[in-house]
Amino acid sequence: MNAVTAGETIGLELDDIQSGALHERPSPYVGSYLLLRIDDRAAGRELVRRLHPLVDSGRPASDPIHDAWITVAFTYHGLQALGVPQDSLDSFAPEFQQGMAARAAELGDVGESSPVNWEKPLGTPDVHVALAALSPDAARLQAVLEKVRRAHHELPGIELIWQQDCYQLPTGRTSFGFKDGIGQPAVEGSGIPTSNPKEKPLKAGEIVLGYPDETGELAPMPTPEALGRNGTYVVFRKLHTKVAAYRQYLHARAASREEEALLGAKMVGRWQSGAPLALSPERDDPELGADPRHHNDFLYGDDPRGFKCPAGAHARRANPRDALDHDGSVNVRLHRMIRRGTSYGPMLPEGVLEDDGIDRGIMFVFAGAHLKRQFEFVKTQWLNDGIFIGAPADKDPLVGANDGSGAFTIPRTPIRRRLQELPPFVVTRGGEYCFAPGLRALRWLAELET
Repeated sequence: MNAVTAGETIGLELDDIQSGALHERPSPYVGSYLLLRIDDRAAGRELVRRLHPLVDSGRPASDPIHDAWITVAFTYHGLQALGVPQDSLDSFAPEFQQGMAARAAELGDVGESSPVNWEKPLGTPDVHVALAALSPDAARLQAVLEKVRRAHHELPGIELIWQQDCYQLPTGRTSFGFKDGIGQPAVEGSGIPTSNPKEKPLKAGEIVLGYPDETGELAPMPTPEALGRNGTYVVFRKLHTKVAAYRQYLHARAASREEEALLGAKMVGRWQSGAPLALSPERDDPELGADPRHHNDFLYGDDPRGFKCPAGAHARRANPRDALDHDGSVNVRLHRMIRRGTSYGPMLPEGVLEDDGIDRGIMFVFAGAHLKRQFEFVKTQWLNDGIFIGAPADKDPLVGANDGSGAFTIPRTPIRRRLQELPPFVVTRGGEYCFAPGLRALRWLAELET
């Protein structure tokens, strides 16, 4: 197959793209993330051959509810273990080759979030294969996990080394209490409509390798083309949430439950229902929050000073939309990516302010064609820094690398409000940079003879 030339308009080869890169997770959902180690090269290739038929493609199905969605991805060490030739390994993005743990300081994973404190084996060379299985219910999940178990269980030289189960909380929200998964970019050619009619779909090459991106060019693609084409880089992070500390912080700075809710909304950029401050700045609007046709239909350009939604709020930092259009040096569309968050651990009961010692949080997954200018740029320049909003010392109030000395500004008249001494509310427990090949590339890996 010939390489696609920059600027050429083509359709996505949906039959060759893993569905997890393009399709939303089901709701409600249950799921499991598994990490495997390959100790025997031949067994590793046989594992890939067995997993191949379990992976769904990105083509829209006539039945929108699959039994389960399986995504298969590999770390740099995993591709090495499979025997991918060195010249091919050298063609992958430098960040992927180094791995997340090696880039922890730059990402703000320091102190409690440092790799020395990560769950083993996360961040170690032992992690080779990452599997994500998501399903609408537990019975169908168990059925597909049994297929995965059979694929690796009888192969000497393949070890299951880590597993994290996840499920949608009864509230349908994150452990912090906020509706999640809103604001995903649409991808040109995917057949999935945009949720924000004010924003056109992203060029396919921003998410899937082998197609022109927003610059009109092709992203650097691993070689050979049989391996790189229709693949995507996947970032996953296990993030422990300090829910009690978050509630204590708001409780100490608010005179009422209503003010607590408002402060929380100002920090996040949305009310807990999912209603955006940009459309409902004064009070929560659960009906709007539940409306997928309207809860993402907004921009920030009419609120330059952040009176409705603070410039430093989490949602506005992660996706400034048109708020930076006055600054010709920033093209927000170059930093968009697919986000897939799932919850793990039980809810901290409503109203409880003391930590119960139970691990809970978010398995956060990002997919895109550019590790450095998508995930790493957003994490370092927008979430962990405030230069772009004129507040260099301010980090994202919810997920930024705060250490107790940070602040968050809420614009208002006549005097702004400044929240001081922001502690860390999210702790990184580990993560990996992975590559999710296309379905043909999975066959290529299974048939390696090096």
